[in-house]
Amino acid sequence: MLDSRIRRLIDPPLTSVAAAIDRPWISPDRLTVAGLVLGLASAGAAALTLWWPALVLWLVSRILDGLDGSLARLRRSSEVAGAGGSSGAGRAGGSSEAGGFLDIVSDFVVYGATVFGVAVGASVAFDAPWWPFALVLLTYYVNGTAFLAFSSIAERTGRRIDDGRSLSFLGRIAEGTETIIVHSVWLIVPFLAWQIAVVWAVFVAASAVQRIIVGYRSLR
Repeated sequence: MLDSRIRRLIDPPLTSVAAAIDRPWISPDRLTVAGLVLGLASAGAAALTLWWPALVLWLVSRILDGLDGSLARLRRSSEVAGAGGSSGAGRAGGSSEAGGFLDIVSDFVVYGATVFGVAVGASVAFDAPWWPFALVLLTYYVNGTAFLAFSSIAERTGRRIDDGRSLSFLGRIAEGTETIIVHSVWLIVPFLAWQIAVVWAVFVAASAVQRIIVGYRSLR
């Protein structure tokens, strides 16, 4: 719901940072992997009830997740302009596809690991029940299935939604921005984590239903 608005705000500064760190030894894929490692570290810190370190690791991980795309787009535009022909564009496109695949896999791993880490930490520190976090993971699974299935079929049938991202993205009420916010709030007020998880699961489930309906209608 908030992704398009937030992207308009953060894209210019992310592009500026990407230009500043554009060095041969820094690649979009390396930024993606670094974000993955820090995201997993955040989940581990949450499981150990190290809430504030987990929050810092989580936020830095998400910043890197934004930077990898900005750096990839910056380099792709430079390669295409420098090549002056179709061969350069082809190389840039292939690299973008591989990077997009790595990025979405890393996001799913980090999101799932963070839910699990918070569930462990909250159960240890506050005797929180597990079922709300299991419910969140279930709704993530359904939501991700609808999102990825639509993207694959839309690409194959020529109905791709091109908003600058690697996959055709059906925006709904629960998107990346909302996920970052909710996961951050978990780490700020972990004693309320399971209650927040119940509410969040409802929102993600509603988003999944919306994606299923809109995706089905779009592909008919």
